[in-house]
Amino acid sequence: MFLSGAQSSVLLLLGLAALGLEIWALVDALRQRPDAYLAAGKRTKQFWTIVLVVAALLGFVTFRNPLNLFSLIAVVGAAIYLTDVRPALRQVSGRGGTAGPYGPW
Repeated sequence: MFLSGAQSSVLLLLGLAALGLEIWALVDALRQRPDAYLAAGKRTKQFWTIVLVVAALLGFVTFRNPLNLFSLIAVVGAAIYLTDVRPALRQVSGRGGTAGPYGPW
């Protein structure tokens, strides 16, 4: 009985964390300039907005079952944006974070 409740709690936390990740990616994508996507050599802002809106909707619908195939697809979409597209956009926008205390590395 206790194990079942603990498993349900862990799954709920994972689902909420996944949903938070997807919303964070969507909000970040919406805040970027459209020309930055092309300057970074990535797909358009419209493409990433659609991908991340679908990911956030899937995450909202499946947050009670984060190990669902659709939930995993949504997390992958958000993770690709956050690990590949976002750093490239930040580099193009001059907010790259690769500078040390005395300048770029």
